Amino acid sequence: QVQLVESGGGMVQAGGSLRLSCAASGRAFSTYYMAWFRQAPGNEREFVGTITWRVGIVYYADSVKDRFTISRDSAKNTVYLQMNSLKPEDTAVYYCAFKFGGTPTYESDYDYWGQGIQVTVSS
Repeated sequence: QVQLVESGGGMVQAGGSLRLSCAASGRAFSTYYMAWFRQAPGNEREFVGTITWRVGIVYYADSVKDRFTISRDSAKNTVYLQMNSLKPEDTAVYYCAFKFGGTPTYESDYDYWGQGIQVTVSS
């Protein structure tokens, strides 16, 4: 089983920045994906972005494109979500997710999830 531990959340003012981290452990990795999702109060959980671990190709939701950046440190088995120019609408619980094997399409495709971490953006 893969364990995912998120860190780096908190409260910032609009226009500020935060960097979230998600460290994965528990099994040797080969081909896999890691991703970020978020869920705001009253909303469904939505996709933020994903990265292919070996190659580092990233894909972002339109709502965060040009503001958020996903990267990874293979030596630490850690994925990062750098969030810049934060808006109050970015307030949510952020989750990291992990998928073995082929390209994921749906939220249910992900095999493991972190516990979630709160990000609050004040106006």
